[in-house]
Amino acid sequence: MIRIFPLRKRKEGIPLLVNYFVQKSARQMQKRIDAVSTAVRKGLTAWDWPGNVRELENLIERAVILTHGRSLAAQLAELRRPLRVESTHAALPAMQESMRAIPDSRKSREAVVEEYAKHQHGDIVRALAACKGRVRGSDGAAARLGINRTTFLSRMKKFGVHAKQFA
Repeated sequence: MIRIFPLRKRKEGIPLLVNYFVQKSARQMQKRIDAVSTAVRKGLTAWDWPGNVRELENLIERAVILTHGRSLAAQLAELRRPLRVESTHAALPAMQESMRAIPDSRKSREAVVEEYAKHQHGDIVRALAACKGRVRGSDGAAARLGINRTTFLSRMKKFGVHAKQFA
């Protein structure tokens, strides 16, 4: 069995991976990127990379897309831990516990799902209100909840919530 350690445990490999992904993405996008600043390198090396190598590759690919010069312009703000509104995921065990009192397990499951959806809707509304309707960016509602922007937009659509209501 081959055991590969997570990227956060082999930080010495991050600069090599950064160079590789920059060149790969630049080649695909027909751009010439010759440099990665020391600050960007330090920021990328300091991050824990919970998404592992794929997260690093995706961040570098986005950075290459957004770079207009010959030095990589990485958005290190994306690497900050998001400020979370009370998360629905944290509330789920309490909701399940409260539903155990209901004798019929089918009703219990349906009630938990309904309660979970209410909490999700509430999280979305609170995050949008706190961000004044802004969904994208490091200070947007999606980042505030710690979820992907497209996932956030999908949930907004599911619940019929419009960002303009909070702008």
